Amino acid sequence: MDGPRRGYWCECWTQDLTEEERPTLRASLDAYSASQADRWVAVTLRTISPALDSDASDVAWAWLSQGRIATRQALLRSEPCSVTITHAQTRITWTIRPVLFLPLAHRQGVELPACTNDFKPHTPD
Repeated sequence: MDGPRRGYWCECWTQDLTEEERPTLRASLDAYSASQADRWVAVTLRTISPALDSDASDVAWAWLSQGRIATRQALLRSEPCSVTITHAQTRITWTIRPVLFLPLAHRQGVELPACTNDFKPHTPD
């Protein structure tokens, strides 16, 4: 990559609603197209849907059948999106934000600067 490249930063957060704790980042993905970003959420929802309670499953399948289209359209307009389901006492939220990915220096055989160990995940809004 020679210069900045448009894409999407995707995250999956969970929060135990019985505890007064902050959400926990569970996964993240750098996507380079709107379809790749919403596909990540779709594949995850399809994978976990058999284990969800009926209300959460209904929300998941509603997004898969109709909400996904609105999400894709919003992403193509460079708008951030989120999908949230609540299963039992756990809230699961997927966020997708448009970003510019900056090129990095080649990292093979090079010691990274100490600041690379200081990364702290972004908390959801």
